[in-house]
Amino acid sequence: MADLFDSDPKAAPPAPNRPLADRLRPRSIEQVIGQQQVLGPEAPLGAMLAAGQLGNLIFWGPPGVGKTTIARLLANASDLHFVQISAIFSGVADLKKVFDAARIRVQNGQGTLLFVDEIHRFNKAQQDGFLPYMEDGTILLVGATTENPSFELNAALLSRSQVLVLERLGLADLELMTQRAERELDRALPLTGEAREALQEMADGDGRALLNLIEQVMAWKTDAPLDAEALATRLMRRAAKYDKSGDEHYNLISALHKSVRGSDPDAALYWLARMLEGGEDPRYLARRITRIAIEDIGLADPQAQTLCLHAWEVFERLGSPEGELALAQAVAYLALAPKSNAGYVAYKAARKLARKTGSAPPPKHILNAPTSLMKDQGYGKDYAYDHDAEDGFSGQNYFPEDVKRPVLYSPVERGFERELKKRVEYFARLRSQRDT
Repeated sequence: MADLFDSDPKAAPPAPNRPLADRLRPRSIEQVIGQQQVLGPEAPLGAMLAAGQLGNLIFWGPPGVGKTTIARLLANASDLHFVQISAIFSGVADLKKVFDAARIRVQNGQGTLLFVDEIHRFNKAQQDGFLPYMEDGTILLVGATTENPSFELNAALLSRSQVLVLERLGLADLELMTQRAERELDRALPLTGEAREALQEMADGDGRALLNLIEQVMAWKTDAPLDAEALATRLMRRAAKYDKSGDEHYNLISALHKSVRGSDPDAALYWLARMLEGGEDPRYLARRITRIAIEDIGLADPQAQTLCLHAWEVFERLGSPEGELALAQAVAYLALAPKSNAGYVAYKAARKLARKTGSAPPPKHILNAPTSLMKDQGYGKDYAYDHDAEDGFSGQNYFPEDVKRPVLYSPVERGFERELKKRVEYFARLRSQRDT
């Protein structure tokens, strides 16, 4: 089924039992709602059509934003025979029939636009099967996927195609679609302005879902426009799109992490709520929140890590949904805490130095010498016991003898690390004095 729709006033009146989504199907590229970033005159598809040079394409975007519709309209605009298959229901035998029929069309002077829905469902070997037919012009491939092509499609297929990102429809697009539906049905939605906006929000950027909701609302018998509360009692809100193992999972945890790092508690709480509403495992979030405390707050606020661990423990004791409040409070605290990644940077630098220096041994003066043989080898010789030194600091070298002393940890002038910075500088001065 097509994803975005409009009606042609010159067309024959549609059958009354046809779904609204089908009745409002666009009949030209100009009638498509939204996606101007790919369809506009200066955008990739607009430029291709103007030049008459359409290439192989991969449409990447969420459901209901126009992938199928645009592919069909491209075929019409390019005078290509349109063939649609789904990778969910098609196998090698089906593909062979499609390719054989396309070869016959080429011999008769007509090309084929093959639209493959959910193309990421084909395995790598099946994806390779498209390549020779794409290269010799037997087919023009337009694939559609809701998954990141970088991970789900093989390099050979991607190198022969242009990936175009289709975006979820905004509220302005959904309002335009609502107005077209009202014109098609020749009456206004029986909703107040607030309820109308609530209905569009329920569609969650999916044009097809919106038209299905509109059909339901238009079938109701009402004496007066319904408000948002009455609408909510009659319609169940569409579940937000959230794949706990796919791109959305990583996109939202990235948004949460960066909102905390950016000291924005409102945004951080929003993304936390989005993930919990989508069914994310709160234990995963507890672990990631603790990781954020270590990576982005660090010793600027040593309490942050402890608070996260306590929030995690509270969740384990209370469970959902009560325990989720502890995670929310931890997120708000982290967002407002002083930030420092000095410890994180220092640890990465230490790992890098450790790999570079290989198995360089510690200096012998800091090694224990429990046997006479080890004493004879110089183990523990001239070790200075720091508690006996002036200021409780000996200033000895603790790095391997052939490793030049680096500076790995550089505290920032924020939070508790401001005090740690003073200590680092204090010991650096003492060490310099001991060296001279």
